[in-house]
Amino acid sequence: MWRGRGFRIFADGTDISLLQRVLRLGCPACGQEGHLTEHHGGCHCCNLEVLLRLSQPPEHTLLRACSCSFCRAHNTRTTSDPDGSVEIWARDWSLVQSYRFSSGTAEFLICRNCGVYIGAVCDTAAGIRAVININCLHDLAAFTRQPVSVDHDQETIEDRLARRATNWTPATLHQ
Repeated sequence: MWRGRGFRIFADGTDISLLQRVLRLGCPACGQEGHLTEHHGGCHCCNLEVLLRLSQPPEHTLLRACSCSFCRAHNTRTTSDPDGSVEIWARDWSLVQSYRFSSGTAEFLICRNCGVYIGAVCDTAAGIRAVININCLHDLAAFTRQPVSVDHDQETIEDRLARRATNWTPATLHQ
């Protein structure tokens, strides 16, 4: 079997999309259960790629609509999963705009070439964490829950970093 980002090709030529694969966690023989669903996406010009692994199926995944001016301007629907993971690649990191505003504690990742906002990353005491804009995922229609409006304007920086360390998704940036 050959495996690349975004697909798997078996010896018989079968191609299984990341959108349809499920990773099993634990050991079926000893009764442990758990699944991570994989969702692939990125920006419009394909400079940025995202692989998001969630502990719940997309139809059960909580979505947020942040009320900050940046998220309202981009009409975001974001999600995070502390029991999941996300990997982010760029073909050319010089084409990625890292934008900070307000408290300056998160980097909003925007492709300079096509303008797509894929998510935000933050360095926390628990490591690098991210929130992903599901509008950049190939299977975004599978996320059927209505986003919950959130407002974090009154948070202290300490509370904001603690919330992100607890609630955002563990992230790896491949630079």
